[in-house]
Amino acid sequence: MIQVKNYICGQWVAGEGEEQKIYNAITGDQIGSVSSAGIDFDAVLNYGRTMGGKQLRKMTFQERGRMLKALALYLMERKNTYYEVSAWTGATKVDSWIDIEGGIGNLFANASLRRQFPDLPYYVDGTAAPLSKNGSFIGHHIMVPKQGVAVHINAFNFPIWGMLEKIAVNLMAGVPAVVKPSEFTSYLTEVMVKDIIDSNILPEGTLQLVSGFGRGIIDHVTSQDVVTFTGSAFTGRKLKALPRLVEESVPFNLEADSLNAMVLGQKAIPGTEEFNIFIKEVTKEITIKAGQKCTAVRRILVPENLVEEVQKGIAARLASTTIGDPKIDGVRMGALATRLQVERVRENVELLAKSQQIVYGNLDQFDVVGADRNKGAFFSPVLFLNDAPFDKQDVHNVEAFGPVSTIMPYKNLDEAVELTKLGKGSLVTSIVTADDKEAREFVVETACVNGRILVLNKDCAKESTGHGSPMPLLTHGGPGRAGGGEEMGGKRGVMHYLQRTAIQGHPTTITEITQQFQVGADMPEANPHVFRKHFEELAVGETVFTARHTVSEADIVNFANVSGDNFYAHMDATSLEGTIFERRVAHGYFVLSKAAGLFVDPKKGPVLLNYGIDEARFTKPVYPGATIGVRFTVKEKVDQEKRSEDDIAKGIVKFLVDVYDETGETVALATILTMVRKLDQSK
Repeated sequence: MIQVKNYICGQWVAGEGEEQKIYNAITGDQIGSVSSAGIDFDAVLNYGRTMGGKQLRKMTFQERGRMLKALALYLMERKNTYYEVSAWTGATKVDSWIDIEGGIGNLFANASLRRQFPDLPYYVDGTAAPLSKNGSFIGHHIMVPKQGVAVHINAFNFPIWGMLEKIAVNLMAGVPAVVKPSEFTSYLTEVMVKDIIDSNILPEGTLQLVSGFGRGIIDHVTSQDVVTFTGSAFTGRKLKALPRLVEESVPFNLEADSLNAMVLGQKAIPGTEEFNIFIKEVTKEITIKAGQKCTAVRRILVPENLVEEVQKGIAARLASTTIGDPKIDGVRMGALATRLQVERVRENVELLAKSQQIVYGNLDQFDVVGADRNKGAFFSPVLFLNDAPFDKQDVHNVEAFGPVSTIMPYKNLDEAVELTKLGKGSLVTSIVTADDKEAREFVVETACVNGRILVLNKDCAKESTGHGSPMPLLTHGGPGRAGGGEEMGGKRGVMHYLQRTAIQGHPTTITEITQQFQVGADMPEANPHVFRKHFEELAVGETVFTARHTVSEADIVNFANVSGDNFYAHMDATSLEGTIFERRVAHGYFVLSKAAGLFVDPKKGPVLLNYGIDEARFTKPVYPGATIGVRFTVKEKVDQEKRSEDDIAKGIVKFLVDVYDETGETVALATILTMVRKLDQSK
């Protein structure tokens, strides 16, 4: 027997007594127990805030991203251990792959986000707002890590993915976490957390684990903390209404199970690739994780003339799905997580059966390979038919959280939309159609009740991640019954753990705070030229003031010959009537090219290459006779890690190119991106 422990305040500890017995879902044998009773949760949260939070907030986004990448690589090397333990939860290898490698993939994905953040511990949001006539007073926004902890309360169905998809985001933001997995499957979470702690990759206090019930933990959260919950809508609503959350205005993110739908397009008839895709995808969603996914398909919407064909197709694939011990070759569906879950699913199936007909499945008679279905937590796939879904509405209100789904007919797309909306808010809905106009109409009309919509057809099906797979760079959540929350979503998810604050002051002051050059700030002249300086030696704001060049008609003609750009505004003075131009105008790209000729120091030095231009704008026509110069300013610096021992140590420097004419007015603006060698090649 194992005793699942808690990792709190830097120690592995067992809770008092036995809050919950834990069982092998396949054999039904007890494998141990778990408890978190007696834990001082106030101390746990304070430990995270003071120990983990302080260290994370000192790290830049680049450092946090590299930390997540290192952790992902470390865990991937140890994945076989997690697969062995995952089988106890009733998961097949495919189920486990989603949980384990899908979770680790979240770490990789969030690590890659570092390229979208500044080389700072905090984020600079948007662009500056001018607040005064002469530009001496501006406003901006920064987003700093909350100085609390993220308390994650997770469901039983994804013991690893549920943890990693959440902590990847809060760690990237610079906020520590306390993870409370479901007590029923916390033994798998514990195995991975032990490896994470042993790796010493995360600063101490960054991750704590509460394996038992965790009763009372929310009583100690403050306004700087964030609480997330994944599970049933009923439990989520109870938590969301707790007085402590209301009194402290604690951010609360709810991701609840929902009655997700999959819609077969009106033209996706038998014989089309889309029809086959639909049958395959629906069956997969019923059987993967034995239907224990918050994103599983519960409602199958089908044109009324295709109901019989769809029913036959799904039933045939379900009949070929072998249920049993995942260790045995050929088994495609394992068990539910617990016998308690079997009872709950059965209760809801029996409730649904009062208003609709079971057309596939038998709760009491089904074959199980390699195990005793009366001891393990096995459940037969159940397929319902609801012939009047607008009248028989239990299907839109009752969720059986297992391998259970219902076919229902619709007459036209408007009915499909209305049936989708009867779910009162879903995490995801899919439509399988080859008709892009049908897809557009359906998506626009149902997006208001969905967190995600998947449009499947033969062109994307092979590479599609599927109906039930939330992706790290897209939001996961949904309105209404789905909880009204969002998690993951790339930068959007990270910002959930940051506090946005407006800052006001002189551009020089705001430049210092944001470490991004703001127009109107001091521009000390660079000496020597910025192209002669290494990454560490460059300072935000220092500027090269170039020599000037008077633009001629010959410049315009020569550039047209070189580039092949003979646009009439540059080459035909007789065609300018009715345009904004007074006479032939210089090419915008000539202006930028000439600017480069003015600001570049050509000798070999620390600058390795220019790899891009951002935000190029041509703000004023440049006519022959105009004299242009450039203010070339260090705008922002971003550190970059070495990819190998032989790699050149370097950083990214963004330069503001401000091209102005003889009147002092800006005629063109751009940001160029350069790689600049570091002075210290050991880093």
